[in-house]
Amino acid sequence: MIKQKLKSINVLFLIFACQFLNAQLTDLARLEYSFIPKNKSEDQYTRLRALVNYPIETTNKSYLILGAEYNRVILNLEDNYPFDTEGLNVIHIIDLNIGYTFKWNEKWRIGAKFNPRIASTLTKSLVSDDYFMNGGLYFINDRTKDESLKRPYRLILGLTYNATTGIPFPLPFVSYYREISDRWSFNAGVPKSNLKYTFNEKNNLQAFIGLDGYLAHLQEPSVVNGQNVDHISLSVAIGGFGYEYCFTKHFVAYVYTGYTFRLNNVLRNENRKEVFKLSDVNTFYLRTGLKFKI
Repeated sequence: MIKQKLKSINVLFLIFACQFLNAQLTDLARLEYSFIPKNKSEDQYTRLRALVNYPIETTNKSYLILGAEYNRVILNLEDNYPFDTEGLNVIHIIDLNIGYTFKWNEKWRIGAKFNPRIASTLTKSLVSDDYFMNGGLYFINDRTKDESLKRPYRLILGLTYNATTGIPFPLPFVSYYREISDRWSFNAGVPKSNLKYTFNEKNNLQAFIGLDGYLAHLQEPSVVNGQNVDHISLSVAIGGFGYEYCFTKHFVAYVYTGYTFRLNNVLRNENRKEVFKLSDVNTFYLRTGLKFKI
């Protein structure tokens, strides 16, 4: 029993990291396409993603950030399942982003982020189970533009809360970026860590490991294995390579491709316990898009 609870916590934490942290703090706008086929099957997962964030300077070096993000998840379930899959075809994830950041002292900046979320199949009118609340508090030491440093760095420490985890307390967040040389740099953290090689101002290549996924409410639950299914989740851990082309310093096209080394696509009951596994076979992964960043 304890082992099963620990396994559930690990899976939900992975979902939390995917959902909450996958939105990069420096992105002002992004359009993205993701694709994961099911190995030896006609099933496939596709996600279309769009986000926009707009910073408003309130005082000197203090900013209010308002934004929104929309994810449309399309599940093409072509295999034979012992239940009706029609209600699982499309999942909508809608976030409202509200953030504020200010200069604390010469080295540190503080940022806070609040994210009300709708994650649902939206086949009926909204109900309370379609809503989730996420948030975070961050301490940022950004020395990437400090010319006195031979190897600039950026450290982000924080606490984050996400309603989808089922864990009633904040979780730590750490991200550390450092330049190793004029061409090499790395970022260690969640949901993505990478080692990047910069060819020139326009092109860079990176090796990465990262997380992706979601959790959403099903408005038309099915009965599977004698239990009502109320939620669906996907959690994946990926390793691979990415390429970025910089049209300008702030406007970037990118493609990441690799292979999952952990994949779990699951139907869950109202307590978010696993009821039916749609897929757990590792497979190919692709993510590509355009972004405008700070």
